[in-house]
Amino acid sequence: MKAKFATRRMAGVALLLSLCAIAMPVAWGQKSDWRPATDTELAALLPARAPVEKEHIETEMRTANGITDGKGRFIAGVILITAGYSADGKYSHYLVVQTPIRIGGVILPAGQYVFGWQKEKDGESLSLHFHEALTGKLVGNAQAHKIVGTTRVESLRIWPPSEKEIIQIGRYMLPYELEGDR
Repeated sequence: MKAKFATRRMAGVALLLSLCAIAMPVAWGQKSDWRPATDTELAALLPARAPVEKEHIETEMRTANGITDGKGRFIAGVILITAGYSADGKYSHYLVVQTPIRIGGVILPAGQYVFGWQKEKDGESLSLHFHEALTGKLVGNAQAHKIVGTTRVESLRIWPPSEKEIIQIGRYMLPYELEGDR
C-alpha cells in the first residue's frame, strides 16, 4: 500500500514539474513580447491635446515614446507643453497605461496619468509625483536616480522589459514592473 502511494506521489510530482517546465517559458515569454511602439502607433494612441483636469494641454509629439505587447496594450507617454496653462510646473508628462504597472513603487492601474518632477538638491535623483490626468488626484510619489556612466539623454523613453525595465527621463532612470504580466 505504501509503495502504491509513493509511486502515485512521485508521478504527481513529475506531472507538476512537467507542467511548470511548460508554463514557465510561456510566462517569461509574456514580458519578452513587449516591444517599442512605432511612431504611427504612438500618433494613434496619444492625443495632440491631452485632457488634464479641466484643460486640454498640447503635447510635443516628437517626444512621444512607449511600448506595446503587440496585442493592443500600450504604455506610452509624451511631454506636455504647459506654458500658459494652470498645470505649468505641476506636470511635465502625460502617460497612457493600458495594463497595470508599478513604477518605482507606485501602482498605476490602466488609465491616463500626468506626472511632474523636481531635481533633488544632491543632483543624483528626481522626485516624481503621479496624478490621475482627468482629476488631478495624487496617485503616488517615486524616485528616479541618475544613470551611472555615459548615456544618451532622452526626454522620455520607456524601455521594453526584455531590454531594461526602466523609464528614462533625461539622465535619470525609474524602475518599473508590468503588474498584469505576472
